[in-house]
Amino acid sequence: MSHLRYLTAGESHGRALVGILEGMPAGLPISKEKIDAQLTRRQGGYGRGGRMKIEHDQIEVLSGIRAGVTLGSPIALVIWNRDWENWGKHMDPWNPPPERYSPVTVPRPGHADLAGALKYRHADIRNVLERASARETAMRVALGSLARQLLEYFGIQIASHVVQIHSVKASVDVTELDLAELNTRADASPVRCLDTQAEREMIARIDQAKAEGNTVGGVFEVIADNIPVGLGSYVHWDRKLDGRISQAMASLPAMKAVEIGLGVESASRWGSECHDEIYYDEGSGYYRKTNRAGGLEGGVTNGERLIVRVAMKPLSTLLRPLESVDMKSKKPVKAHVERSDVCAVPAASVISEAILALVLADAFLEKYGGDSVTEIAERVALSSS
Repeated sequence: MSHLRYLTAGESHGRALVGILEGMPAGLPISKEKIDAQLTRRQGGYGRGGRMKIEHDQIEVLSGIRAGVTLGSPIALVIWNRDWENWGKHMDPWNPPPERYSPVTVPRPGHADLAGALKYRHADIRNVLERASARETAMRVALGSLARQLLEYFGIQIASHVVQIHSVKASVDVTELDLAELNTRADASPVRCLDTQAEREMIARIDQAKAEGNTVGGVFEVIADNIPVGLGSYVHWDRKLDGRISQAMASLPAMKAVEIGLGVESASRWGSECHDEIYYDEGSGYYRKTNRAGGLEGGVTNGERLIVRVAMKPLSTLLRPLESVDMKSKKPVKAHVERSDVCAVPAASVISEAILALVLADAFLEKYGGDSVTEIAERVALSSS
């Protein structure tokens, strides 16, 4: 059973997104400004669409926090959708849509449209795409910011950057870079890339995709530092931290692959080139000169930086749509076009920070437990003494 559980609800053009986070210890100072700042970061990035010009995401707290401090009870958050003003009659919970409304009956290849409509027997695909939309990730970023503030309280940092868009790859070494500086530099880039030459080429590739009515995906890297040894476990499949991280990242819309450490590259190396030799120093204890494992061995953190890379496919809404079939007439037709982004890789990298925070905070509480941050701090101090 997870120590930190969360649920989200809400449709892309519904009235609001709602989230509940259960399991946060009492006594943790929470900054609303930090949550809203993460929501703002999620809305940025070169290649985003018109929806980001409408929304200005901020959270409201409904429960679980008093005077800026967690109570230990479930935390409930809401993000109001500004676009509800334009969609209220179409998405009304009780009344049918206006007569001028046209149901969506043409699925987009690559989206949940067809599979979801068949699964839930919906005649109107809007019933699928509204919830399958990446708009839901705004609430996961808000909930992840709460988890992130718990981790930061105990000195754990998280950052991310984009390493590839389409076929353009960045060449940058972040091994020695402080994660706060990494995020500052990444946020200053329109594509969150630290390689200025690659940044220019990435922007050009996004412009090309937009001009051609196409979309592009890419790869981003999310890193966590100052993680204690022993988060996760090797004793059962569902307690292995690498599996939990991979599942969480793959749950994000459009994510198709997750790598930890060397990832796929390790398959083409000799064993002697793949593993991290172990050393010992009287002052600092065990250490490694390399981090090819990416901070995880056997599903357990080993004290090194946690390094995760995620591959995102191009978004499935194309302005020059692919071939599809009308579910009502069964005739061939061009796919439905829904307002979307040309590239959302920079935003996805920010979202991944929140997702990693939720997984790590859950594993952290699993190891150290406690009903309050004071109790957890005592256990952390005891384990390191």
